[in-house]
Amino acid sequence: MPSRPRKHRFSAERRRALQLLASSGGVNAALLVHIHGFKRHVLAGLDRRELAAAEREVAMAGGKAIEVVRIRITAAGRRAIGE
Repeated sequence: MPSRPRKHRFSAERRRALQLLASSGGVNAALLVHIHGFKRHVLAGLDRRELAAAEREVAMAGGKAIEVVRIRITAAGRRAIGE
């Protein structure tokens, strides 16, 4: 028996985060938290549900290497918001 596509029910905040990710192509997670006001658990939930993917990267800031997390929307995330 074929499985039906999973319907995602999520808050307006999660939908807004996915829409921002869809329009940006991938952003630093700290920017989403500090500038756009998303809670970390919202972004973690999108990652757990495979609607977004988080990747750790090393970047240079002030001559020092720092670890950052880049988050991007997945194909499943695009489907969930109807793109």
